[in-house]
Amino acid sequence: MTQEPTLIGGRYELGELLGRGGMAEVRKGRDLRLGRTVAVKRLRTDLASDATFQARFRREAQSSASLNHPAIVSTYDTGEEMATDGSGVAQPYIVMECVEGRTLRDILREGRKILPERALEITAGVLSALDYSHRAGIIHRDIKPGNVMLTPSGDVKVMDFGIARAISDASSTMTQTAAVVGTAQYLSPEQARGETVDSRSDVYSTGCLLYELLTGRPPFVGDSPVAVAYQHVREQAAPPSDLDDQLDPEIDAIVMKSLAKRVEDRYQSAAAMKADIERYLAGHPIQAPAVVPPPAETQYVPPVPPVDATSAMAAAAPPPRQDEPSRNRTGLWVLVGLLVVAVLGIGAYVLNGVLFDSAPTREAVPNVVGLTEQQARLAIVDAGFVVGDVSRDNSETVEADHVIDQDPNRDTFQDPGASIDFVVSNGKPEVEVPFVVGQLRKEARATLVAAGLKVSFEAQDSDEARNQVLSTNPAPGTSVADGTTITVVYSNGPVKVPDVRGMDQRDAERAIREAGFVADIRTDPTSVEPKGTVVDQIPIGGTLDQGSTVTIFVSAYEEPVTPEPTDPTTDPTTEPPTTPTDPTTSPTDPTESPTPRVEVPPATPASASRR
Repeated sequence: MTQEPTLIGGRYELGELLGRGGMAEVRKGRDLRLGRTVAVKRLRTDLASDATFQARFRREAQSSASLNHPAIVSTYDTGEEMATDGSGVAQPYIVMECVEGRTLRDILREGRKILPERALEITAGVLSALDYSHRAGIIHRDIKPGNVMLTPSGDVKVMDFGIARAISDASSTMTQTAAVVGTAQYLSPEQARGETVDSRSDVYSTGCLLYELLTGRPPFVGDSPVAVAYQHVREQAAPPSDLDDQLDPEIDAIVMKSLAKRVEDRYQSAAAMKADIERYLAGHPIQAPAVVPPPAETQYVPPVPPVDATSAMAAAAPPPRQDEPSRNRTGLWVLVGLLVVAVLGIGAYVLNGVLFDSAPTREAVPNVVGLTEQQARLAIVDAGFVVGDVSRDNSETVEADHVIDQDPNRDTFQDPGASIDFVVSNGKPEVEVPFVVGQLRKEARATLVAAGLKVSFEAQDSDEARNQVLSTNPAPGTSVADGTTITVVYSNGPVKVPDVRGMDQRDAERAIREAGFVADIRTDPTSVEPKGTVVDQIPIGGTLDQGSTVTIFVSAYEEPVTPEPTDPTTDPTTEPPTTPTDPTTSPTDPTESPTPRVEVPPATPASASRR
């Protein structure tokens, strides 16, 4: 039986898997509404269960959707879909432009040689995208070969503007996920130290990317992410020409300026680095200073106690004599002399170490209290120590995921390589919401405050007794942090039904509505009250639940109209004759009979008033 394709957002049909990482998976999709091919990235369900991560992911994905640049993979849509694994978690997703091509990571893994000029052109494309995003106020924070694609036509496409910031904001240790492990090779020193970063952090990561394109390897490698991060903070990368002597000094200068440890020494913007690359490609002088080779290291010679130098030299090389032995015998004496000097030197070095050397230099223990766990780990490694036991505990004063205590304490001195233990806060201890439903407001407040909780009240009309607690939010039995505010819903008592008899219909409806009820309007054809007057209601008085219906009866009576009598006269509009006429000899009969006046009795009501 053929399985139905997965549909998310009511319009995106998911297809083949394009890639999977430590954070998410990307599938090829089809937008059924617009009929176009898309790429859909969905976060792992274990990360999607973090509400904070979800909020940041949505916010940053929405920001990335505003970026419209030819070197940036477009974001079309974002949303959430319930996970299909039965976890009940809302799984965020991002719908992106589906780009045909390959990532730089795939190309580098094949061991393909990228010409220096082409590596610089690719990097310039990345910097063009970053310059646009930086001017839009968005920092990528995760520039690496896996996030840069090359299309079949050779164009550059930078990906993951939305998810990169959400990941960097998440409080995770350096070894928590494979995704963080991978990106450690491209972290800026300020990222590795857990400090606030700006656009110059992206410049550093781009320098790491260019370094790898030129040499085939990142500037720093190590056995663990922490070891790599330590190198980003403390060690200077070798110039690319040390790994490929065909590279020009100008390329070394561009790379090493972008990899400066201090942000002030780097290119101050992606545009500035891109401009220097374009100057080099055009054959013009660049602005980055030339790389100065480090001075040769001074060789350490162990101190030697005073020895009879003359006798030592005599033993090593006796004065020539006329009857000097053969060359073989001379060589033997030279070898013996050198051995004597070596033994004396080693003995003197050991003796000097025993008598004069002090204990190894001890280092001050850094203060990691108040730092996040990741920041604490990096601070310990940065100071030359090793992270020891990391435990967790509740704290009333230190927020979750920050260090409460450490051992040894700050400003004490320990041997380099010593272990530093620390305790990470779980936040305030959790308490269960007490059951206070049925209690009065005063009693409920006392119970909740005694449990270490705060209280807010919300009134609700109810048939229950006035001030009686109806419910709480969160519900009773829920575990919450100490000091959480609990909303207590209490009864305002039953609502009294207003008496609207005798009111005008409009005023009666308003009074009923303001009391929280619904008016049902009916007419009473038997009433002789003025039209529109409320003559009755159901119920009269008493109390009802808010939202109940109150029926009112409105008079439909109208006063009868008495017709005016008609006089049997001529048309009043007829003008009288201007000259009198002689009366006729005999009167004539009127041509019309006058209409008799008839009295119309008032209508008799069909029934008495409802009162």
